[in-house]
Amino acid sequence: MGNNLVEKILSKHLISGNLVPGEEIGIRIDQTLTQDATGTMAYLQFEAMNVPRVKTELSVSYIDHNTIQIGFENADDHRYLQSVAQKYGIVFSRAGNGICHQVHLERFGKPGKTLIGSDSHTPTGGALAMIAIGAGGLDVALAMAGKPFYLICPKVIKINLTGKLKPWVSAKDVILKVLEIFTTKGNVNTVFEYGGEGVATLTVPERATITNMGAECGVTTSIFPSDKMTRLFLRSQQRESDFVELKADKDTSYAKIVNIDLSKVEPLTAKPHSPENISTVRKMKKIAVDQVCLGSCTNSSYKDLVTVAKILKGKTAAPNISFILAPGSRQVLEALSQSGYLTDLIASGARVMENACGFCIGNSQSPQSAAVSLRTSNRNFLGRSGTMDANVYLVSPETAAAAVITGRFTDPRDLKISYPKVAMPKKFSIDDSMIIRPDKKKKAVEVYRGPNIGVLPRSPELSDTIQGVVTIKVGDKITTDHIIPAGARMKYRSNIPKYSEFVFENVDATFAGRAQEIKKAGKQNIIVAGLSYGQGSSREHAALCPMYLGVRAVIAKSFERIHAANLINFGILPLTFENESDYDKIDQGDELEIVEARKIIAGNGKFMVRNKTRNTSFQAICILSERQKKIILAGGALNITN
Repeated sequence: MGNNLVEKILSKHLISGNLVPGEEIGIRIDQTLTQDATGTMAYLQFEAMNVPRVKTELSVSYIDHNTIQIGFENADDHRYLQSVAQKYGIVFSRAGNGICHQVHLERFGKPGKTLIGSDSHTPTGGALAMIAIGAGGLDVALAMAGKPFYLICPKVIKINLTGKLKPWVSAKDVILKVLEIFTTKGNVNTVFEYGGEGVATLTVPERATITNMGAECGVTTSIFPSDKMTRLFLRSQQRESDFVELKADKDTSYAKIVNIDLSKVEPLTAKPHSPENISTVRKMKKIAVDQVCLGSCTNSSYKDLVTVAKILKGKTAAPNISFILAPGSRQVLEALSQSGYLTDLIASGARVMENACGFCIGNSQSPQSAAVSLRTSNRNFLGRSGTMDANVYLVSPETAAAAVITGRFTDPRDLKISYPKVAMPKKFSIDDSMIIRPDKKKKAVEVYRGPNIGVLPRSPELSDTIQGVVTIKVGDKITTDHIIPAGARMKYRSNIPKYSEFVFENVDATFAGRAQEIKKAGKQNIIVAGLSYGQGSSREHAALCPMYLGVRAVIAKSFERIHAANLINFGILPLTFENESDYDKIDQGDELEIVEARKIIAGNGKFMVRNKTRNTSFQAICILSERQKKIILAGGALNITN
């Protein structure tokens, strides 16, 4: 029996455990990436480990999230990140150079390598046949310090692609089809491995759109083989020497095989307020659109933007449309400019934004009240755009272009124009002048610390008895955006006491104050949740800020992978109901008690939780590896590291 692509790469990086799905394994990490919204905390944690230099083959710090500099906070954080990069041997990608995933694909990704990043869309790197995984900042810091990255060995599902995409249908429609099949929950500890004859018809940028949004399914990562298309892409980046052919053996097995005929995929959209809420564009019945946002790490490649430029050439955005353009990298922007396509886009009415995350994270270009906004980004969670009552739809660049022209939701096949053909450049103009490489002479560097850099908080050791109050009870599919908002609040990410004031702000604005009062009273805070708690972003602040507020346990029907790992890293118990019906027997404000917590953690992980308010009890489970038990008992991974 042969090996699939995932097994081949993992086996070469395996440090501990066995490649048996469901078992914890530790792997060697070749590359790391951070971005400025998560990176500041990650590097504060790295500094706390007292390691003189990063031990990875490559670590890159990107500035791409907090580029809207209103106030001193973001600029100060950027200076901190630049000085840390110089001191510890980290490559620094300056503000304006582009979005981490796009730039990493262009300049640093290598087939067969392992990459973890403090951003949930790090799996974009799977387009280059990398095992690329999103993780919390502390896990990234540990990897930079030379420690293994631990994960549950995933089961591998093969998505077998056949046929070829028809005109006006693109890679975005393919991943929306995958989301229609798999939804956003129930895919924890799984990898999507793409194969089949249809793979050869997709360029690396198209593959990147698919691997990027695999994150919305909740999988560990997604991966394509390294083949002729991979070689062509690396050649265009003048990095052909990085090419290695990688593919699954013919006689390998998979946990499941799902077939998708590319020729049968049609233009799709994800309706508000979840990437799994899929419909055909044609069924949207030409509803009026207020805003179109083109770009983000999902659809901002040269191919994506040139396709739109050709569709819009000689046309002007409909009067009701605010048309936003955010190229994925400086390389893409320069290529658009040099080829004249940028002029065509500007002439069509595009408002050119920075090469940054911007509108995707609600950090700019919030739509009008009750707007319909079509976006080529990857998430449409409630309020993520910065406008709570906006209706955000995820669409392909082709569908976005059709709406720019018509002012309405329009199936691009109905435009009655020829579908433009876009040839990828054989060679891009390479300019790495906005990338600062560390000094190899290891000169002394003073780290800059602005007043927004807060104290790195730590959790105490786990107490044997948890006396807690259900501070909040939430439902299914609570995202990290629900737990700790992005947008205008992100500038406080390096200041945990300040950022903690906004925990659950968009769900219950009184939560933080209530949690502080419970903490002052000498009790712990407990969160009760439904299915798939912690969807979305990898932001560890969704665990770190609750920990600062005194949250000691989250009891949920189920957790998403990255968030569960973040909770453990910061000493918060991720408990699951043994019987999901017990969720209905708890109310906000109930007092809960867990006794002999340390003994149970060290033992079978089965807790009896007493509801003192109702005089009832229920069972909850927290099954951890021996490594995770030590972390929880110590009150978090940083307490063990030191």
